[in-house]
Amino acid sequence: MNLISTRMHGIMDYLLGIVIIASPWLLNFAAGGAETWVPVVIGALILAQAAMTDFEPGLVHIIPMRTHLIMDIFIGAALACSPWLFGFNERVWMPHVILGIVPILMYLVTNKEPGYSPGNVHRTPHHGV
Repeated sequence: MNLISTRMHGIMDYLLGIVIIASPWLLNFAAGGAETWVPVVIGALILAQAAMTDFEPGLVHIIPMRTHLIMDIFIGAALACSPWLFGFNERVWMPHVILGIVPILMYLVTNKEPGYSPGNVHRTPHHGV
């Protein structure tokens, strides 16, 4: 399903990364343990991945879009499973699960190819001599 463009996906990545990083404080579950640092690390990873992806909002254009989307699945699953993997599910789990599902849903609805020729995002077409 190609409901959103890669440009929109990138914008959503940057916003999602910030929201995930801030979520322990926004949702009042920051206690200094894994329930706090897992979202901070995952959010930073999402921001770094977006900055390095070869799509319109990317800054460095190293990671192919299809690789980025596959990474989204693993990143989302890691965040969603983290309460049980790190043993804080008795204290908090719902924000991690909900925010972890978002990248997976984004994968499902994003166009798999950027709206430009990969690697040429900043180049202008040459129209003769």
